[in-house]
Amino acid sequence: MDGKTKAIVAHITLIGWIVALVLNQSDKRDEFASFYIRQMLGLIIASILLSFIPIIGWILSIVIIVFWVMSLIGAAGGELKTTPWIGHYFQDWFKAL
Repeated sequence: MDGKTKAIVAHITLIGWIVALVLNQSDKRDEFASFYIRQMLGLIIASILLSFIPIIGWILSIVIIVFWVMSLIGAAGGELKTTPWIGHYFQDWFKAL
């Protein structure tokens, strides 16, 4: 499976992220897939944390969905696009992936 496919699979819920992570670890590690695996882990964690905050968290969850769509479009287009405002933190925090 190529890196672009793994990057797109990483966007399909938590299970897709786990599948992409496992495939990227067992094959020769693809930097494109790793980039989007890190982005999606950050968005998944942000989504979970925001779900615990009433009203404001729910509104900000819409922003997370927009970021998810932007990330998916970047992955499908073969471009390395970080998530606005927070994507560079995800790349730093999850370097091991």
